[in-house]
Amino acid sequence: MRIATLQFNPKLGDVEGNIETANALLKKGKTISIDREQPGLGLGVDLLKPDVLVLPEMALTGYNFPSLEAITPYLETFGDGPSSLWARETAKRLQCMVCVGYPEIEKDPQNSGQTTCYNALLVVDKNGDFIHNYRKSFLYMCDEPWAAEGDIERSFRELKFSSLERLSTIKGNQLFPEKQIATSFGICMDINPYKFEAPFDKWEFASRVLDSKSQLVILSMAWTSMLSPEELEDLKDKPDMDTFNYWLQRFWPLIKRKMQHEVDLDGGEAPDFPKRIIIVFANRSGEDPPADETKPPVQYVGSSTILAITQRPEKDADAGSGASESETEDDLPSDVKILCWDMLGAREEGICFADTTADPKMVFALKRASK
Repeated sequence: MRIATLQFNPKLGDVEGNIETANALLKKGKTISIDREQPGLGLGVDLLKPDVLVLPEMALTGYNFPSLEAITPYLETFGDGPSSLWARETAKRLQCMVCVGYPEIEKDPQNSGQTTCYNALLVVDKNGDFIHNYRKSFLYMCDEPWAAEGDIERSFRELKFSSLERLSTIKGNQLFPEKQIATSFGICMDINPYKFEAPFDKWEFASRVLDSKSQLVILSMAWTSMLSPEELEDLKDKPDMDTFNYWLQRFWPLIKRKMQHEVDLDGGEAPDFPKRIIIVFANRSGEDPPADETKPPVQYVGSSTILAITQRPEKDADAGSGASESETEDDLPSDVKILCWDMLGAREEGICFADTTADPKMVFALKRASK
């Protein structure tokens, strides 16, 4: 599968300008460096040919609105608004699935005067048809003045990909004209403990990913940073590894518990291939003005990442009981690795891209703690 995210710095309330920026960055594409002495070549998204393109949380409006009154001019009904229109046009042009975060308003058909607002993520297929609308379930403090909690049940969907000929590479020349991929959706705060009041190790989101046997996780994010603008600028094209490590930590159950799905999204089947779950962290960069003028601007950490958590059963582990519930905290159920195809810098704007049939750029191995 080919996956792309667009990381950029949308300006609060400048929908038209943000659309122009997004289009320009997609056209410029992914910078491929030939060597360290050359600036690199821009490979446009049309040449990358992604199967799915993921944009950040509230990508075309900006995120940090201080009140319902402030965000009201930018609220959109599902399927009818600038974000929906852009997603449809982009999906049909690129012939790929598109996921875009946006601020949604829903009217109650039973009561014409009643409306509810959500921090949402719309999904459009390559034909421009709307196929899913996920609403953020765990709200961050910036959402609470205007948004209601979404239904957790919407976080899972079987996505139908009808043109994944690349999936056939693992199985020779056999083609898969249509493939269902179990997918979990989340928006930023969803991966944290509920309201930061639930126990840190409850792992609500990650547990749902495992229980649903998801093979793909799509996260649309506006993840903030405690770093100063100067510290983020020093990182520039380097990711914030503290944030990366925290994101991984929030998926600890994918490391500790055995994955239950049998067929990989790229066509491989157990036991010949390791089980893996692809996770797409589509974050934004830059800053938003503060809700309170006495405070500094809100900084975003960028660092968009496309990775997989993989499990390959070990021979000696297979000979034992193998029950994940009986394992100690320091034990791992399998040979666990983190495959990372791409990571963007904290201040970078551009495309994060992965072809999950290709070798990853980085591999992180997890080791059992010494006794």
